[in-house]
Amino acid sequence: MSSDRQQAIVEFKRIMWWIAAIAVLMVAGAMTYLYLTSTLDANTVIATTLGVFFSVLLGCGLFAAAFFSDKSGYDQNVTDVTRSERDRE
Repeated sequence: MSSDRQQAIVEFKRIMWWIAAIAVLMVAGAMTYLYLTSTLDANTVIATTLGVFFSVLLGCGLFAAAFFSDKSGYDQNVTDVTRSERDRE
């Protein structure tokens, strides 16, 4: 079981690096779009950069955490505990 968790941690870190890289690309795409369609000032750049980057990171990171929880065996531990509590009643 320990090796499953270690493997899940390695995969989670790899996925988070990919998510961060994709978030940077999304910021670049948003900046390009804004540059082509309107004027950019410092406030727009800062707000767009932080908003797009953290929105992508949060959304994808939560999905990655759900997959990590499943692959590492934490979900199975909860299932086993709740099943044993139901059986006692």
